[in-house]
Amino acid sequence: MTAEAGAAHMGPGGTAGRCGEPDQAFPNGEPDLGRSGGRVGGHDHGVPHDADKKRLIAVATLTVAFIGVEIAASVQSGSLALLSDAGHMLADAGALAGALWAMHLASKPASDRWSFGLKRAEILSAAVNGVILVAVAAVLAYQAVGRLLHPPVVAGLPMVVVACIGGGVNLFAAFLLSHNHRDSLNMRGVFAHVIADLYAFAGTVVAGAAIMAFGYYRADPIATIVVVGLMSKSAWRLLAASGRVLLQGTPESVDLEQVRSHLGGVQGVLGVHEVHAWTLTSALPVLSAHVIVSDELLTSGEAGMVLDRLQECLAGHFDVEHSTFQLEPATHVDHERPEHP
Repeated sequence: MTAEAGAAHMGPGGTAGRCGEPDQAFPNGEPDLGRSGGRVGGHDHGVPHDADKKRLIAVATLTVAFIGVEIAASVQSGSLALLSDAGHMLADAGALAGALWAMHLASKPASDRWSFGLKRAEILSAAVNGVILVAVAAVLAYQAVGRLLHPPVVAGLPMVVVACIGGGVNLFAAFLLSHNHRDSLNMRGVFAHVIADLYAFAGTVVAGAAIMAFGYYRADPIATIVVVGLMSKSAWRLLAASGRVLLQGTPESVDLEQVRSHLGGVQGVLGVHEVHAWTLTSALPVLSAHVIVSDELLTSGEAGMVLDRLQECLAGHFDVEHSTFQLEPATHVDHERPEHP
């Protein structure tokens, strides 16, 4: 016997005891499944607002326009640092395009072919963006090492002027994106890129000033290496986060030991096994479990009450939006091949 449910969110901080025991979070003994909004309470996993899309489009337009300015200034000044900044902003533009496309796909309703819809498209977009960042960083690092060994003459003034303008553009972009929903992996990645760009432009300003003041042309490839480091850090975070989702790793917000303990304390439950938790898309964890109950409970018609208690347990103690429970008698365990406790 299986059942599925949406569960609300209270967060790990609300756990005062195992499920089935008195809990300060629910003084009346009943959780309020509607207290947080969303489908059944908890998170709002609907389609992002149109305002979010408009801000993304505005930031993407600014980014693409300034990439052209940076490339032209890089060619005129001979600065690899400016070109690396342009490469980083090109990756930003890719992240923005990916976020917009993922929003479009996520807005499509679920179907028999795509029973969860296409919400995981944003995870694929984030992973692709991470790979692109690695590729761009590798090319720039190779060029920077060559310039460290044989530094060419670089004009410092264009570096300073363009980097200052770029910093202003990124500050405005960060302001716009700060109003968007931050529960999306794509949105977090885009925002992180913009912040990294600010640091990169600051490094380019310092490098340009060093060239103007001291004629230290190696400052240009050094600034490029700093940008490469920032790109690599952003790429690692995106690939690690998207990889955890795509490989169906347990969400960081879900402690399976605590889940087993709480579910095992529910009245009528004799044991819990085959507990699995994974993430469908950003901020949308999913959990399934096999729950052992007595034969009498299954035949008495009380199974529905146990399912209600299990769902209330997850609703009150864990960040789980969607759950599936399989109720089974103790004798059924002998017919299974457990893959997980």
